[in-house]
Amino acid sequence: MVLKPQDVYVVLKIVASGFRGPYAQLATELAMSPSEVHASVKRAQSARLIHGPELQNRPNLAALEEFLVHGLKYAFPADRGEFTRGVPTSYAAEPLRDVIGQGNEPIPVWPYPQGKERGIAFEPLYKTAAGAAMRDPAFYEYLALANALRDGRARERKYAEQELHRRFEKANARSKP
Repeated sequence: MVLKPQDVYVVLKIVASGFRGPYAQLATELAMSPSEVHASVKRAQSARLIHGPELQNRPNLAALEEFLVHGLKYAFPADRGEFTRGVPTSYAAEPLRDVIGQGNEPIPVWPYPQGKERGIAFEPLYKTAAGAAMRDPAFYEYLALANALRDGRARERKYAEQELHRRFEKANARSKP
């Protein structure tokens, strides 16, 4: 099975929310079909980003962190587009917004008609990312960190890597009995 960008999208939602419910509920939160979510979980399990049913399909945080830091930008490179209205991402969104100076360049945004910012279009991991992120601030931050790793400059990537590591350590400590 070949990993798809939406598989990372689904896994990050599971990490952000600690999700353990049915795929139909996850699908609703992600604006995907239940079959798409199920297929994403299966591909993520095959890629070892999610443990199998014997470990309640929990994210494999060590493997996920390694993939996000070292492989995401190669497997799913960022695609930039035209100047558009949308939702800030990467260094222009929390948690990096306060650490990285914006400068005079247009910020990266996921194209989204209801977005309140203007910037350069940044293709999300999945087409419904902007809407789903607006409904879940923790998920939004994970997606923004992933985008900083996909397309950021060295400084942005370093901060994103550190923040992701901190969050995964915290999540790992919570999941231990």
